[in-house]
Amino acid sequence: MLSFSEILIRLALASLFGALIGLERERKDWAAGLRTHMLVSVGSCLIMIVSAFGFADILGTEHVSLDPSRVAAQVVSGIGFIGAGTILFLKQGAVRGLTTAAGLWTVAAIGLATGGGLYFAAGATTIIALIILWVLQPIERAYSKRFKHKTLRVVTTLDADTTSLLNDLFNRFQTKITDFSLNRLGDEFVYQMKIDNSNLDSIDDLLRELKKNSSVKEIDWT
Repeated sequence: MLSFSEILIRLALASLFGALIGLERERKDWAAGLRTHMLVSVGSCLIMIVSAFGFADILGTEHVSLDPSRVAAQVVSGIGFIGAGTILFLKQGAVRGLTTAAGLWTVAAIGLATGGGLYFAAGATTIIALIILWVLQPIERAYSKRFKHKTLRVVTTLDADTTSLLNDLFNRFQTKITDFSLNRLGDEFVYQMKIDNSNLDSIDDLLRELKKNSSVKEIDWT
């Protein structure tokens, strides 16, 4: 059985590890910030302690067979409910919160490791998680900006010959389209295109030309 001091050390370390990752999320004003990450980590730590040592008084009792890993294992799947709450579906093709959800899942694992006495593993994972969330972000943005496709969404009236208009404009401005879809929603046509980032120098001119057309009701560039 763990001593009171050892229990306090494990819970305090779990709180600290969760706080370090939570501060990074708090800096960006996410819904799951400092307190959420701390609570997930401390809660996971306590569950691990209970799972490993909470049933020591009945171990060895006749007809009693316990697997101390089963309670802790539920954290891995149960944390998904909290993680799902941080994911926002803003619009078609735009999802936010996946990194925060993954961070909560990682914090839960850190809490379990701390509760199990694996201090080095928990501390090393915290440092690696901070590197992933903070240090690698500028690299990810630079890579994404260079290679990730952007989306142009154009809403027009039904009587518009927008297909010909778009074809002429894209040829004129030498814009490369990697994906194209056309849907009818009520009395509107919705054109959605993914555009290669390699040639976006003239996109502002293209958008201005689209806005001049009276049949174009809405333009969304993301």
